[in-house]
Amino acid sequence: MIYEAEFWVAVAFVIFVLGLLKLGAHRTVTGALDDRTARIRAELDEAKRLREEAQALLAEYQRRRAEAEREADDIVATAKAEGERLQAEAKTKVEEFVARRTQMAETKIAQAEAQAIADVRNAAADAAVAAAETILVDTVKGKVAGKLIADGIKDLKARLN
Repeated sequence: MIYEAEFWVAVAFVIFVLGLLKLGAHRTVTGALDDRTARIRAELDEAKRLREEAQALLAEYQRRRAEAEREADDIVATAKAEGERLQAEAKTKVEEFVARRTQMAETKIAQAEAQAIADVRNAAADAAVAAAETILVDTVKGKVAGKLIADGIKDLKARLN
């Protein structure tokens, strides 16, 4: 057994491990492992904190988005109501405009009709006066005839106008 290589490898290994323990290598290794554990724990804590912040930020942005959607819906509803109001107002104005234009057209037509009637009366009066003058000139002669004609013409014009 003493001559076997495995025995001496085992003895060397035990001596090596005892030497490491004597030099305090186990404290260095455990310290390094503890430091690494602490560093990993700190990273995990930081990751957890960052995740919570991200979730809070996400919730804030979702709230803002919902608020913006509500505001957009309100704006659309207001714009729609305003459009309907403007449409009704425009319709009323157009109806009033058409009524005014119709009234103005009817007034102009009535004035033109009255003017046409007056023109026809004047033309008829002038024609009647001319005819009466011609008839009276042919039938009545002298100064009396001229005076009668003039008085008749004035009287006729006054009556017909």
